[in-house]
Amino acid sequence: MDQFEKDKQTFWDGVRNYQARNNLREMKKGDLVLWYHSNEGKEVVGIAKVAKTAYQDPTTEDPNWVVVDLKPFKKLKKPVTLEQIKAHPLLQEIGLVRQGRLSVMGLSAAEFDIILELGS
Repeated sequence: MDQFEKDKQTFWDGVRNYQARNNLREMKKGDLVLWYHSNEGKEVVGIAKVAKTAYQDPTTEDPNWVVVDLKPFKKLKKPVTLEQIKAHPLLQEIGLVRQGRLSVMGLSAAEFDIILELGS
């Protein structure tokens, strides 16, 4: 999240899963997304805001793949680990628990709020 905040904006590229791609396509400008470190720490570290909706992924010529632009919005006071998420009874059905390798998934407002509460 530190590098993301320094850069002030990035695009979410390299998504090569159809379900994750469809989730990217559904994002609207201004939507809030959780920033999750899938490799370093396996934890939610902050919130980003969608700055630009889905467009052609510039890292491939295949028109099936898209990216969205994200801007940092807020860093969580403390990271929320995957273990904490898996242990919470109201988060048992989210994609991160059920489909751990899915890089982009939707959350209900209640699920989003629970994760934010865990990070405060």
